[in-house]
Amino acid sequence: MTTATEPLNWIKSSYSDNGGQCIEWAPERVAASGVVPVRDSKRPTGPSLLVSSSAWTGLVALARSADI
Repeated sequence: MTTATEPLNWIKSSYSDNGGQCIEWAPERVAASGVVPVRDSKRPTGPSLLVSSSAWTGLVALARSADI
């Protein structure tokens, strides 16, 4: 969970328009810290997870390869 005081620029998943279970991520944090903040798009004031950049890359690759 992150407790960063500076505001982050959150980007929604490209699948957010379908009304389903979606996430947001804050890419500008990756270059500075090597971690990707991720949160539930339905709970913008809720907690966020900090995922390593390599884990995020793997998660995105898995999601793109899924037959949905």
